[in-house]
Amino acid sequence: MRRKTAIVVGACAALVLAGVAGAMTAKHGDDGPVGTWQQAPGVPRTPVAAALPSGATVAVRSADPPAPRRASPTASPSAVRATSASPAPESSHKTDKSPARAERVLESAGVAPVRQRVGELLHVGKLLGYLAGPSRQTFRYPGASYVKLHFARMAMLPGDYVTVSSADGTESYRYAAKNGGKWAMSITGDTAIVEIHRALDPLGLRTALEGLGVRVDRVARGFSRTEQARVPEPAGGRTGRTGREESVCGSDTSIDAVCYQSADPVAYIKSKAIARLLINGTELCTGWRVGPKNRMLTNNHCLTTSEEAYDTEVWFNYQCAKCRGDDVFKPTKVWGDQVVSTDHVLDYTLFSVDGFDDVAKFGYLTLDTARPAKGTELYVPQHPAGEPTRIAGAKGEKAGNCAVDNPDYTGYAAHSDVSYFCDTAGGSSGSPVLSRKTNKVVALHHFGGCPNSGVRGDLLATKLRAYL
Repeated sequence: MRRKTAIVVGACAALVLAGVAGAMTAKHGDDGPVGTWQQAPGVPRTPVAAALPSGATVAVRSADPPAPRRASPTASPSAVRATSASPAPESSHKTDKSPARAERVLESAGVAPVRQRVGELLHVGKLLGYLAGPSRQTFRYPGASYVKLHFARMAMLPGDYVTVSSADGTESYRYAAKNGGKWAMSITGDTAIVEIHRALDPLGLRTALEGLGVRVDRVARGFSRTEQARVPEPAGGRTGRTGREESVCGSDTSIDAVCYQSADPVAYIKSKAIARLLINGTELCTGWRVGPKNRMLTNNHCLTTSEEAYDTEVWFNYQCAKCRGDDVFKPTKVWGDQVVSTDHVLDYTLFSVDGFDDVAKFGYLTLDTARPAKGTELYVPQHPAGEPTRIAGAKGEKAGNCAVDNPDYTGYAAHSDVSYFCDTAGGSSGSPVLSRKTNKVVALHHFGGCPNSGVRGDLLATKLRAYL
């Protein structure tokens, strides 16, 4: 729950310095403003993904055994990569039931799922060195919502370290020497400063060493809201449609979560359990805590392996502070960790986070073990188009479209989904769809197209019981 005394920061893009993976510690600065979430007309509400053509089904088993834990803070993610899906046993008809088969079916139908793009990747090739290159480098991209650096190389002496900080120093992360190929946690706003800090060297011997230094080879620059409004709609659509139908069904009735803090406190509290997932530095989905343990749920088409989870930022409490306002609470950010189970047909991935103690306070959601009836009222907390948390179907608003339309709907397989007309957008993939009657999750949102649909919560509850 939001504390009335909570300090807010500007622009729906501010970040809490939370526990992070590897040999890195976070410095907590002042909770001052860092910018504003710039308004722009017509942020598009676009399809999150598209369903298989009617009658098409694909079957594949999930990766049932839990993935191994990270070997050590310095271990390569690939060394402990989780299996994304176990092969299904062959049938008497030799049907190909592999994830690759599923992708081929989708691609041939022109409906392959996609993630929402929220930034662009830039190649920079900047060296910070002991002899070659400066010890401090500024990366500034006017208007960017975040700046995220990738280290190709980190060759330093014992005791030396690197910091990546915001221009005002309120956000800062510290990295010890390790092999290259590591993304840093994103910095809010349009400027990130990277600096090598060296141990005391009164004789100047350390600075005479050649071949040491840090190389930044890539930068992920986050779109401003104005730029986000111009991002092409994700492709895909059901048979007989253009593939570009919006997922807002009628007028958009979703609104900032905080608008319902008093009018619909249960929905507001439940919305705290969702998180904004920044994947590969430039792509977006929604995830949420499921059950009391260290477990997060999102779509399989958002992330599949532990290697992907390691490079995924999980932002909690990314919510506007005032109804229809520009300021947001300072979110808490942690890294994704181990993929525990994943399944293509049910389009889910269950994973853990590194720094669970920092996010446990935001609560969790529970899967409903019963399929909802037609007409059941729903609400959907989500991060549509990269925005701070919004709720579609909140109590007290004119959102009669946010109800179960068909409890026996075809997703990637017959009978796998629940359909509804709740408003969603690119970036809403992985959002929980909750019953207003039980306040439990009855579907995991994954398709747009009006009706929109999500994988049945009762199927997921059965599948994931052993992990929750």
